[in-house]
Amino acid sequence: MTSSPSSGLQAGLKNRHLSMIAIGGVIGAGLFVGSSSGIRTAGPGILLSYALVGTLVVLVMRMLGEMSAANPTSGSFSEHADRALGRWAGFSIGWLYWFFWVVVLAVEATAGATILEGWVPAVPQWAWALIVMVVLTATNLASVSSYGEFEFWFAGIKVVAISAFVVIGGLAVFGVLPGVDSSKAGLGNLTDHGGFLPNGPGAILTGVLLVVFSFMGSEIATLAAGESEDPQRAVTKSTNSIIWRVGVFYLGSIFVVVTLLPWNDPSIKAKGSYVAALDSLGIAHAGQIMNFIVLTSVLSCLNSGLYTASRMAFSLGQRGDAPKAFARTTSRGVPLAAIVASVVFGFVAVFFNYKFPDSVFLFLVNSSGAVALFVWLVICFSQLRMRKIIERESPEKLVVRMWLYPYLTWATAIVIVLVLGYMLTDTEHDGRETVLLSLLVAAVVLAIAVVRQRFGFGRGKVVAHVGGPASAASDDGDDVNDVVKVG
Repeated sequence: MTSSPSSGLQAGLKNRHLSMIAIGGVIGAGLFVGSSSGIRTAGPGILLSYALVGTLVVLVMRMLGEMSAANPTSGSFSEHADRALGRWAGFSIGWLYWFFWVVVLAVEATAGATILEGWVPAVPQWAWALIVMVVLTATNLASVSSYGEFEFWFAGIKVVAISAFVVIGGLAVFGVLPGVDSSKAGLGNLTDHGGFLPNGPGAILTGVLLVVFSFMGSEIATLAAGESEDPQRAVTKSTNSIIWRVGVFYLGSIFVVVTLLPWNDPSIKAKGSYVAALDSLGIAHAGQIMNFIVLTSVLSCLNSGLYTASRMAFSLGQRGDAPKAFARTTSRGVPLAAIVASVVFGFVAVFFNYKFPDSVFLFLVNSSGAVALFVWLVICFSQLRMRKIIERESPEKLVVRMWLYPYLTWATAIVIVLVLGYMLTDTEHDGRETVLLSLLVAAVVLAIAVVRQRFGFGRGKVVAHVGGPASAASDDGDDVNDVVKVG
């Protein structure tokens, strides 16, 4: 097993791991549990909301793919921003992204615990949350290959389940599925109940606000590529496949839901969109089947969230933007301190969720809510600068190219800014509060970054290597490579 160049991480992820991480990364638990509110808000027009956000994701991933194929790294867009825009940008977006994922750990652990408590009520919810976090922490601490193997199966179940849902539901919609009760199904559901846009065109943008965050996770493949056998091939493959992944799993499954049932069917609100859709087909135990799929998605998101947060912390440690301990790896190529720090914050957030759900935890969730859009915006501006750098220094590495550069990049950035602006007008779904609190946290992190850069703090770059006796790292303030070896 080889180490990643100049990192100390090991290339323990196989091509099948990366393929499934890339495919499963776009299927978050938010798709299953969050789509019902979007459908109630926009009606069948929610398809346009998903199409708009899906297009943004495809374009942003194309930009990220261009940069990551040229320079696969565990820091992904944070390291690209560091080089293209400055240390302040890499520091700020790296820590904001880390913050986003450790809060997600608490949200997903609680969601999984709720399902498990329903199955085994003898074990309290907080204990299930603890058990789930401990098990997946152990998985990540073992080796990157164990993370990859767990994620391979978690993502595989999600992919099979949603693919089966699209196929079975699609057959029912077109009336060719034998032995199934689908009397409500039909393409007429798209227009027969108040029209395609029953709540007006403005509901499309409101729908965007409700679904945008369920797409977070598609960038995980570019972080994981740094620990794969062939990073450039892995990034290229995941970037090129993003269109059909978004098309099938998001647009395809939502299309099935809104054609199987009228958008205003009470069961969508009562049971959730996917459970209601399965129930409409007369499939027995639809609720428990969907609970199992949602639990799998939750565990997958937890597993990937911990992995992603720890690798971002590792990358920040390498660049001197986090404690040096974060950049140290064990003999298995695992960034121990980065994982432990991430999961400890996750545990603290879980505690806040049980102790102060409507104050501290609500603040954490809302203040990290717009980070996805901030990340996408930074990727846009990084790509505008990085393309020129790559063309000047190593044009042969441009194996993935952003379409219609720079015009489409600018157009994407403008749309993201417009979405953020529209969120500021949304008081019904907490859009304004989410943006303002996220901007507050971003401003604090940015201020820290500027102060650090102004006074020269943390300029040393730490490069961790596996094997050999432990050696102390120096930090003389120069932009040099400080080497940390962990036996």
